[in-house]
Amino acid sequence: MGDRWLVEVDRSICIGSAQCVHRATGAFRLDSAMQSHPVAPETDASGRVLDAAENCPVEAITITLLDSGDPVFPPED
Repeated sequence: MGDRWLVEVDRSICIGSAQCVHRATGAFRLDSAMQSHPVAPETDASGRVLDAAENCPVEAITITLLDSGDPVFPPED
């Protein structure tokens, strides 16, 4: 069984660039305020979701391991 992630978007810094929507089609959506939300906050590990987080221009997306809370992105220094 693979890792499960908790995906969150910090709405206080999201600028609605939609990079996440384009990089991980079906995993993120923009609301009427043009801010991103994960479609399923608890999800299987996915390269597309990680790519979306890594390429968010304001680093609004965080990913943690669901079972332990350990960070996936951004990684701890």
